[in-house]
Amino acid sequence: MTQTIMEKEALQASAVIKHQLINNVEIAKNLGEKLRTIAPSMVMIIGRGSSDHAGVFAKYLIEIEAGIPVCAAAPSVASVYGKTLKLDQALVIIISQSGRSPDILAQAEMAKTAGAFTVALVNDQSSPLAALVDVVLPLSAGEEVSVAATKSYLATLSALLQMTAYWTQNDELVSALDTLPGLLAMAAQAPTQLSNENLNGAKNLVVLGRGLGYGITKEIALKLKEVSSIHAEAFSSAEFLHGPVTLVEQKLTIIDCHVDDESANSHHQQISEVISRGADVISLNQVAKDAHPRLAPLLVLQRFYLDVAKVAVGRGFNPDQPLGLKKVTRTL
Repeated sequence: MTQTIMEKEALQASAVIKHQLINNVEIAKNLGEKLRTIAPSMVMIIGRGSSDHAGVFAKYLIEIEAGIPVCAAAPSVASVYGKTLKLDQALVIIISQSGRSPDILAQAEMAKTAGAFTVALVNDQSSPLAALVDVVLPLSAGEEVSVAATKSYLATLSALLQMTAYWTQNDELVSALDTLPGLLAMAAQAPTQLSNENLNGAKNLVVLGRGLGYGITKEIALKLKEVSSIHAEAFSSAEFLHGPVTLVEQKLTIIDCHVDDESANSHHQQISEVISRGADVISLNQVAKDAHPRLAPLLVLQRFYLDVAKVAVGRGFNPDQPLGLKKVTRTL
């Protein structure tokens, strides 16, 4: 039974994204045509928290589909150090639910002044960020009351998918997006994958994924920390073998974020390696085996959000109001 606002809002993701994808078609088409004309030589992503984590997904998605290098911004470069970057011929994507954090605004303004073409993925269309950029791709997630972002994060990933699909003229991905709302609803009804029972009292976790799967592990680790007070860190499963794997000797619990895409075989080999070293592994999967591989990470997250809210309640925490956190965080 749904008990928390976090769960209720996560369950709204299917309807939110169906509405968003329909309403943003013309914006995405026009934006795609503009990006093909501009032909940016690089992409920079500006964001904090969950928005920054969405940028990791965007990096893999854009580099795989568009073949253009993507980097994460350091917002303090503009807001604290007062520096300007050389960003002519760059596409700068700013991701923010509120569009009001001073450091994000400072970096976005610097980018536009420096000659970048700026696109905002923002939920609050009345925000200063929306007024600043060249193009707004609305998240249209509606009000999100729970401090922990769920539907707005999934809406960010769907907006990135739609933008990239039209930019690269990937008709297969464009068509696949029509299936996304239904697949999210299916994932929401799927059996529990993460529970207090299979966590077995773990206080420290590592979340492993590869490629686009790795693109959502930082968000999974963040939610484990902020709503259930479980210390969790995210790694590429390949990177984890380059040193951190020694932690497995301490009987570490690992969350395996599995998606069925081009990375699946190598990721499976790396998970088999940590199991052979004695790690306890909890698997999160995409539920729908026939989903388009670029949609798969969203299905993993949809199920995870519902599960982690229940984990938090079972551990005595309120996932809607994590201690010490606010819905809108404004940093300089």
